[in-house]
Amino acid sequence: MYKKAKSNLEALEKLGAHLLFGVDATKMKLHTDLKMRKFDRIIYNFPHAGFHGKEESRIMINMHRDLVHGFFRNASGMLRGNCEIHVNHKTKAPFSDWNIEELASQNSLVLFECVAFRREDYPGYNNKRGAGSRCDKPFPLGACSTFKFRFSPTGTNILGNMNGISKHTRLPLTNTVSIDCSRIFVGYCNHAVETLRRSDYNVGYTVLEVVRLGFERYMAEGPGRTLTGYINIMQELQLLSRSRSAFLRRILLGSDQ
Repeated sequence: MYKKAKSNLEALEKLGAHLLFGVDATKMKLHTDLKMRKFDRIIYNFPHAGFHGKEESRIMINMHRDLVHGFFRNASGMLRGNCEIHVNHKTKAPFSDWNIEELASQNSLVLFECVAFRREDYPGYNNKRGAGSRCDKPFPLGACSTFKFRFSPTGTNILGNMNGISKHTRLPLTNTVSIDCSRIFVGYCNHAVETLRRSDYNVGYTVLEVVRLGFERYMAEGPGRTLTGYINIMQELQLLSRSRSAFLRRILLGSDQ
């Protein structure tokens, strides 16, 4: 139990904060109170997947990475314009083994600044363990930094670690694709990344769902938007998909030679 939980919540409400509970950071963009909202800053202080073994174990590191990856996948689609995602994180092993810059890149986010974490930048914040009988006790911070990311359409390394293809290979982005198109369909592109890189991925992300969610997001981002504008963006996506498919086909055929 957190001794000051009740008083902290009351203080936040008096300040006008909108409090939500039980939000899954890996699915938050679908939350009823969040799916139609955009933010200037999204901050995640010391993400942690829970205590299920030693921090240096590969199982734990992968659990933490899955959490941060899911957070980035959601948060990248919840930003306004050129706004930011901040993650405060420890920088020594085994925490550095999470490679959060790589996870961000897989979700069209680029690191533009990394500074030493300063608790005084977060008035009233106290780091807590979060679980168990000692949940109200602070954990040692040690060396840690604030990683600051922005959305970038070219931030995703589509071919990542595909066998037989250089990890530096990127699918080309055409200059005719607008920022609107890239931002609205970032979830669709990230799904393609995961499908290409994981043989065990369950492909349940249907085209119909992509179109529906994309339309909702497009209409919610600005007044006066019309179906015609969305159709234009869909046409951009179609052209991009064709060019990427052709490029990928050439790469794959070349890797067999």
